[in-house]
Amino acid sequence: MKILPLLRLLTLNIGFTILLIAFRIFYSESMMYIFFTWNLFLAAVPLFISITIKHVQHKFLQGVLFFCWLLFFPNALYIITDLVHLKERYPIPLWFDVVLVFSAAINGLLLAYYSLKIIESFLTAKFTARKTAFILFCSIFLSSFGVYLGRFLRWNSWDVVNHPRGLLLEILQRFTNPFEHPRTWGMTIILTLFFSIFYFSIKKFSIINHETNLV
Repeated sequence: MKILPLLRLLTLNIGFTILLIAFRIFYSESMMYIFFTWNLFLAAVPLFISITIKHVQHKFLQGVLFFCWLLFFPNALYIITDLVHLKERYPIPLWFDVVLVFSAAINGLLLAYYSLKIIESFLTAKFTARKTAFILFCSIFLSSFGVYLGRFLRWNSWDVVNHPRGLLLEILQRFTNPFEHPRTWGMTIILTLFFSIFYFSIKKFSIINHETNLV
């Protein structure tokens, strides 16, 4: 995977979303959806961590970076849940906001895909294919759980440092009493399946395109 062309392509896609946000602010004189700029920045963090981890040789530092990557990776997946904000907001037509929010969500998925692809390459060099697939699936599962924590309980990645006790108690409650939290596990399971299917489907499409010389 060539990183520089990839970053250029992602910059183009994210730039389009930011352009839509800027136009919306100018036209409506409202700061609605400005939060997408911050969300996209957070979504890009795990990608840059994954790029960094490929160039680090010290095993301890690799472990620390992998933990940091796992901590921030839910931010890339989280943006798709921002679709809940969609509704008619005068004077902006609904179709414009649909394009804006959908483009932000797609960018989040693209950032997540390429970040996970780099991590998969990193893990493949260290583990068997079966172990790598298991780690990837566990990472997607934990990240989907993290999306739930962010969307409904409003926890952030840095709360691991700022409010570790409160965050740990929330997590333990859901693991020790899973049947009392059906929304938690319903959303986590559905998102895990969705993100897993998305990742492995896109990866398979890339392989097929390469084999048939379509790209």
